[in-house]
Amino acid sequence: MSFSPYHLVDGDYAKGLVLLADHASRALPEEYGSLGLDAAQFERHIAYDIGVEQLTRKLAAMLGVPAVLGGFSRLLIDPNRGDDDPTLIMRLSDGAVIPRNNPMPEDERKKRINQYYRPYHDAVAAAIAETVEQSGKAPLVISIHSFTAFWKATPRPWHAGILWDKDPRAVLPLLAGLRADPLLVVGDNEPYDGALKGDTMYTHCILPGYAHALIEVRQDLIGDDAGTTLWAERLGPILEGMNAVPDMHEVRHYGSRTGIIEEIIHD
Repeated sequence: MSFSPYHLVDGDYAKGLVLLADHASRALPEEYGSLGLDAAQFERHIAYDIGVEQLTRKLAAMLGVPAVLGGFSRLLIDPNRGDDDPTLIMRLSDGAVIPRNNPMPEDERKKRINQYYRPYHDAVAAAIAETVEQSGKAPLVISIHSFTAFWKATPRPWHAGILWDKDPRAVLPLLAGLRADPLLVVGDNEPYDGALKGDTMYTHCILPGYAHALIEVRQDLIGDDAGTTLWAERLGPILEGMNAVPDMHEVRHYGSRTGIIEEIIHD
């Protein structure tokens, strides 16, 4: 069976909402084996975003919208980086040396970009273009990720975080919707900063001017079926309400905190 660098979840493109999951998979093409790592490393966050595939699939089914899921481990190549980012192919990740990434010859780097990274991004671009075509308006794009409960020995207090750059349209209602639950601690650009030049949101949303947000959920909260169901039921109504707001479906260019960007105007 051939290896696919992405997986598509079918849905109603006319609804105007697209879900993405860059780090959904820990799979590797057969030729790479385990990249020289012990199998236990593929149970860790360094290989994929734990819980994200199940959460994204449940959200897509609940909302009836399409989703694009990455089909390869971020240890092979990270789809949520620019193709010139020094962390595109990690040689060391949270204490683990990746033998098959050390060294990284230029021809091998180009091979991974051409065979895995670019096909994934082409699939994302195609899903967004199909949504524009069928809905007749700019799409709302939501990317789903997860983060560890601890970084080194430091506990992370957030249950979820919303990452973003400069476009607040999808961010403010997401923050408000999640923070309506007094038991939730919700980070605003925590535990990471959402401004990253060349990443998925930059390439597919910031440049063309589409409303978007990246949702991070803590991994211990979505590590099983009950957790992903709970978070799908929590996020689904918020996203559905946001998607009904006309403001979410207008092309607007806010630029980026990473520097001046060239605006791409869509007819």
